[in-house]
Amino acid sequence: MMSGTLVEISQLSKQYTLSGGFFSAQKRIIHAVNHIDLQIFKGETLGVVGESGCGKSTLARLMTRLEKPTGGSINFKGENIFSYSGEALKSYRRGVQIIFQDTYSSLNPRKTAFSMIQEPLTIHRLGIRSEREERALDIMERVGLKKEQAHRYPHEFSGGQRQRIGIARALVLNPELIIADEPVSSLDVSIQAQILNLIKDLKRDFNLTYLFISHDLNVIRYISDRVAVMYLGKIVELSSNENIYNRPLHPYTRMLLDAVPSCDPRERGRGIKMKGEVGFAEGQGCSFQPRCPYRAEICKHEPPLKQIDEQSFCACHMAGTI
Repeated sequence: MMSGTLVEISQLSKQYTLSGGFFSAQKRIIHAVNHIDLQIFKGETLGVVGESGCGKSTLARLMTRLEKPTGGSINFKGENIFSYSGEALKSYRRGVQIIFQDTYSSLNPRKTAFSMIQEPLTIHRLGIRSEREERALDIMERVGLKKEQAHRYPHEFSGGQRQRIGIARALVLNPELIIADEPVSSLDVSIQAQILNLIKDLKRDFNLTYLFISHDLNVIRYISDRVAVMYLGKIVELSSNENIYNRPLHPYTRMLLDAVPSCDPRERGRGIKMKGEVGFAEGQGCSFQPRCPYRAEICKHEPPLKQIDEQSFCACHMAGTI
């Protein structure tokens, strides 16, 4: 059950400056995250979906303090995480853990599964050695790994088993929030189902909150309570799982849903097709309007998201063009 705000993101921005190359002195600014406002409620799974390059992983790195923002704030239980240092930062990182996408490069090939799962306990100096060992073995079993596999190295595991190690490593510190950055995208479909079910079970058993990032709409639909749709660093639609999939309002959301393959031949070729090139819209208008078949004059000036009675409305919908 959701109760209270765990994370409040306000006007969060992250810009990268790219050089123009050897023959050009002109620099280009990329808005990876562009003035995002977002809340994560305790006990929920908030799904973030969008195309590659829309800023999902940058948002995850900002929330874990692996990147510094250009502007804005992230408040965790009422405190700005970018003001943390020393022990306060260490405590925050104990409470917020991340599961990475790549099941191989995220694990140290020179360490056994057991040592990697136990390592966070050692870093944070939690318990004596025997207690840390007992905790690590217990978590291994909770994620579906056997004690006999404890002293194996990453290359001796399958992709799904390596991801279970990553989940165990994130879970061993008993965090409040877990950020899952495309945790099943590199796995076979049958293994994806197992890992998703495991993530759901762990949420219930450990009273966890998730920020779940994916480009797969079917995965997001299965795992999430609410869904935020990102496009070019902005949240263009935010609503409940049911509303997003049964009553999508933003054209970009509708296009993403229309792009999902269907087994029904009658459904093929239907829906809205994306046209034009990806580009940033000028001003405060909807970032999707250069590619939107429904764009109207209001889209150049109004923000892409309006919150009315806890529902999500884009400027196009309010203008009556959809």
